[in-house]
Amino acid sequence: MKVFKFGGASVKDAAGVRNLAHILRTQAQQGAIVVVSAMGKTTNALEEVTRAYADHKTDEALARWATVQSYHEAIMRDLAGADWAQTFRGAYGTFLWVDTVLRQKPTGPFDQIYDQIVSVGEIISTQIVAAYCGAIWADARQLVCTDDTFREGKVDWEQTQRAIRGFVNSCGDGSLIVTQGFVGQAAGTGLTTTLGREGSDYTAAIFAYCTDAESVTIWKDVPGVLNADPKYFDQTVLLTQLTYQDAIELAYYGATVIHPKTIKPLQNKGIPLYVRSFLQPEAPGTVINASEGQLTTPSFIFKVNQTLISLHPKDFSFIAEDNLSQIFGQFAAAGIKINLMQNTAISFSVVVDTNPDRLPALLDLLRQNFRVSYNEGLELITIRYYDQATIDRVLVDKKLLLEQKSRYTVQLVVK
Repeated sequence: MKVFKFGGASVKDAAGVRNLAHILRTQAQQGAIVVVSAMGKTTNALEEVTRAYADHKTDEALARWATVQSYHEAIMRDLAGADWAQTFRGAYGTFLWVDTVLRQKPTGPFDQIYDQIVSVGEIISTQIVAAYCGAIWADARQLVCTDDTFREGKVDWEQTQRAIRGFVNSCGDGSLIVTQGFVGQAAGTGLTTTLGREGSDYTAAIFAYCTDAESVTIWKDVPGVLNADPKYFDQTVLLTQLTYQDAIELAYYGATVIHPKTIKPLQNKGIPLYVRSFLQPEAPGTVINASEGQLTTPSFIFKVNQTLISLHPKDFSFIAEDNLSQIFGQFAAAGIKINLMQNTAISFSVVVDTNPDRLPALLDLLRQNFRVSYNEGLELITIRYYDQATIDRVLVDKKLLLEQKSRYTVQLVVK
């Protein structure tokens, strides 16, 4: 069994869905598990719906939802013409469910509300793709079992493997199964959870691990894993082969082509990961496996919209284990990940993604015990396998605020 994963860009319109179907006809003759993300920028749009709904702005939430629904209806009409409502009746049922929810008063914390609404992007996209391709639709909420950590569900691997294997075996050999990325379900409450933003790659790895898959292929709008984002570099280099270690390092530092959690389940069972272009499906792309040897090409990772936070104990005590334990606990409780950290005797600095939903409350909490200063609107540049020439290249017209080096990696915080 092979596992394929298609991101939102690959199904952003009817032409994309047709192209996906063509790839499956040529690449999945023996069946496959196909993990599909929400279409286009649907997740972003549903986040706006969720914020309006959680703020009790019913009319705004419904208006934003109507735009999302119209976008999907246009795709369905293009694919099936006048028969779209019957062909895609599963998706239409989801439309009605969302409309009903948005007319009720919101209950529960924001993160719980978020997961119930934002997850429908994946539900709808897979209902459309499965119906168009004549595939078996699998509800990942019944298969990927998590705890109740909303927006960052932690997988119960034993229960998940039992559920996935049972479902796949019931479908029979050679089946084409379409399911959702990003989505799971809390075992205790039955409420929908999500696995973290851009978590569909991780879902593909979960299904591959649980079924001992032959391989995983992530289909992207780039030819494979590049040494830099084409948005920032005019001339990029295709990395045709990566070790698991290099792949997980690049993902950890923010390479958007692979979700950070994707590699571990695959490495644990030696399952190769291919990154290929859905625009050029015959091209070989990149393979990530247990090969030996490190990269010789420097790789550049850019994370924008970063905040540099510096903490200073009010009593001028040292930054020691007790301070760090308290700080890390507060960041973990706030659900904010640290992208870089550095400390001196009486200060501790971190770089994090700017998150307007969570960061202000964390800063207020930190101010109870520390003097807090911060800079917003920064950029974090990571270079894997750097030399001085590569550092000089990215610092042109930049102001360097913080630098951190290890043997193979340098991180630069710039403005």
